Amino acid sequence: MRMRQSLAELEDAFVVEALEDRERRAELVSRAEARARRRHLQRAHRHGSVRFVVVLLTLIATAAVVTFAMFQTLYYVMG
Repeated sequence: MRMRQSLAELEDAFVVEALEDRERRAELVSRAEARARRRHLQRAHRHGSVRFVVVLLTLIATAAVVTFAMFQTLYYVMG
C-alpha cells in the first residue's frame, strides 16, 4: 500500500512540475516576443527620425539653391 501511495505522489509531483515547466516556457516565449516587438518599434522610430532629418536638410538645401539662383538671375537680368 505504501508503495502505491509514494508512486501516486511521484506521479502528482511529475504532473505539477510538467505544468510549471509548460507555464515557464510560455512566459519565456511571450517575453521574447514582447522584446522583439519593442526592438522593432525602436528601430522604426529611429529610421523615421533619420528620414525626417534627411527631408528637412533637403528642403533647406533646395531653398538655398533656389534663392541663390534667383538672385544670380536677377543680377544677370538687371546688370
